[in-house]
Order: sequence, then structure tokens, then C-alpha cells
Amino acid sequence: MSKIFTSFIATSLLVLFFVNPVAAKKKILVFSKTAGFHHSSIKVGVAAIQKLGLENKFQVDTTIDATKFTYKNLKKYEAVVFLNTTGDVLNEQQQAAFEQYIKNGGGYAGIHAATDTEYSWPWYGKLSGAYFTSHPAQQMADLIVLTRSTIATKHLPEIWKRKDEWYNFKEIGPDLNVLIKIDEGSYTGGKNGDNHPVAWYHNFDGGRSFYTALGHTEASYTDPLFLKHILGGIQYAMGIKKMEQ
Repeated sequence: MSKIFTSFIATSLLVLFFVNPVAAKKKILVFSKTAGFHHSSIKVGVAAIQKLGLENKFQVDTTIDATKFTYKNLKKYEAVVFLNTTGDVLNEQQQAAFEQYIKNGGGYAGIHAATDTEYSWPWYGKLSGAYFTSHPAQQMADLIVLTRSTIATKHLPEIWKRKDEWYNFKEIGPDLNVLIKIDEGSYTGGKNGDNHPVAWYHNFDGGRSFYTALGHTEASYTDPLFLKHILGGIQYAMGIKKMEQ
């Protein structure tokens, strides 16, 4: 009887190991191809997101290879992170695959130069929520956290003072849930006036989209406040947590 029982336990453990859904980690793809300016912070940004994955039990694959943008490959991922991408990084077939991925419930998270990407692809501009148009020199500024009830902002102070490269935007989407805006009176070079968002999220075309304009500097990726901010956005894009808490 004891041998039978032992065999049963061993078999059960093997079954659990191979079929338990908890054992299969959810995955994201970090895409950092550049066809324009190449940010020196990409390398440390990739490492920081990989560390977030280890700490929060999701797998992080990374690539600069646009041929990875087939629907068959993309559907393995809960979200795709565009990390400081610039310029025209996907061809028409790859764009179509990414659209299909989002329309089938996929997630997108854009960091900083993700809005300096794919200007001739209007669908992408609507997904990301805006396009970059210009920026002044890097400087300190006051960020106004509009809501602290989300996983991307609950840890932040109401006024977040930090140094970064502050983007001005065009074609800002009307449906964005703005999380943070910048006080243009706290720095020089702002061109969006009172409506100057720097982080937002929205549901778009069947999928989920999060974007933050922060993340130009290498120092950003060792800042616990910034890392928790992008972690919340990535988890929302993955669909594993609701943005509003």
C-alpha cells in the first residue's frame, strides 16, 4: 500500500509541475528598436524591466528585431513594451500583425520616445495617445499627480519634482485617462499649456494602452518611484491588474 501511495504522490506532483498554470509565467516583450535617435538609457532600461519581471513573477523577453512582430509570436505575450523606440521601426506586415494583436486583447506600454515613433502610421499614434513634437533642455520640473488611486501613481507624491526630458506633444487623444500632467510654470520650454499630460492610459481598439513620457535619463531606471510607476503601467497593459484600485 505504501509503495502505491508513494507512486501516486510522485505522479501527482509530476502532473502539477507540467500542467499547473501558475508554473507558466506570463510574458512581456520589450521592443527597443531605433531608426532615429538612440537613447543611452535603453540598456539600463531593459535591465530594469527584467529585474521588475523577476521580482513580480513575469517573464521578460527583449528584442530589437522587428521580424518578431508576427501575430503567431506576439500572441504569446500579455503586453509589448515600446522602450524608447524612435522612427519607423515596423514595416506594413509587422504593423498589421501588431494591430491584430491589440484588437485581440493585447496590451501596449510605451516609455518616453515611444511617442517619437511611427509618425506615418495613424493607428499607432492613436494607440500611444499622442505624438512627440519637441523638447527643451533637460531640467527639473513639477509633475502634478492627478489621481493617486491607480497602481501607477498610488505611491507618488501629489507634486513630484524630478529632472527629465520633457516632451511637448501633438495629436493628443481625446479619450485618455490622464494620470500625471506637468506644470509648465515650473520649467521653461513647455508648449502644451494647462493641458500638458505626461502619463496616461486608455482602452483602445480591443486592447489596453499605457504611456509615460518619463524615462529619458539613465538615472530614471534606478529611481524607485519611476520603476513602480512603469511597473503599474506594465501590469495594467498585461491585463493582470486593474489600473484603478
